[in-house]
Amino acid sequence: MNERDLKSIKVVYVDDEMSNLTAFKSNFRRFYTVETFINPSEALEWLDKNEAHVVISDQRMPVMQGTEFLGILYEKKPDIVRMLLTGYADIKAVIDAINVGHVFRYITKPWHEHDMRTAIESAYEMYRLKKENAELLRKLQRINEQLEFMYRQSILS
Repeated sequence: MNERDLKSIKVVYVDDEMSNLTAFKSNFRRFYTVETFINPSEALEWLDKNEAHVVISDQRMPVMQGTEFLGILYEKKPDIVRMLLTGYADIKAVIDAINVGHVFRYITKPWHEHDMRTAIESAYEMYRLKKENAELLRKLQRINEQLEFMYRQSILS
């Protein structure tokens, strides 16, 4: 992807530690459009009104666990690709991430810039392909309806 295409990728990062938010934004704002939130509820409110392609959430936060946040997000906006980030090896978090949050990827802290960029760009590609697939299905359905109409017309003629 070229630099202009990368900048069109909208990433939301949620973490209860300001230093993590600052580090993430300073590392990735030159590549993507980045929004950061310290509170998952504020992120959900923002996401209700704004578009995002990829959402990355820390797991252990005081207000709401990352898996809970991503599960709510999945119910509201299933097309957004979700990733869970944690510094702890917690098998329950992994299982919940898959079953509740429907995550695309589970990433451990500390993350490395190259690995995170690869994950974000893969997540965006999944988002783009899902949207493209949905549009192709709509077109196919419309064509099938037109063909069915033409077939019925030919039978009546």
